[in-house]
Amino acid sequence: MPNLYRLPNLYRVEHKGENKSFYPEEVSSMVLVKMKEIAEAYLGQKVSNAVITVPAYFNDSQRQATKDAGVIAGLNVLRIINEPTAAAIAYGLDKGKSSELPRKCPFIN
Repeated sequence: MPNLYRLPNLYRVEHKGENKSFYPEEVSSMVLVKMKEIAEAYLGQKVSNAVITVPAYFNDSQRQATKDAGVIAGLNVLRIINEPTAAAIAYGLDKGKSSELPRKCPFIN
């Protein structure tokens, strides 16, 4: 199991004697890359655009960091929206007619 050391605005990971340092945006982008791969496998096509959800309590700098992580992950971040807003949109899509919107614009949370 790798050791994780928290430095100001930097995560240092020691794994098998090797040290690596990551900014929080880089760690988030690693998660987004994996989510992008899962979405592409499910959809059967390349994913380039994304709407990313964040907790409602995120401030502007946290939202910008999340957007930066999306760009690092190779995504064109169309919008950053609050999780409650995403839930309301998903609820509305579920209640409406069947459409292609969810397949063309998946939410990445």
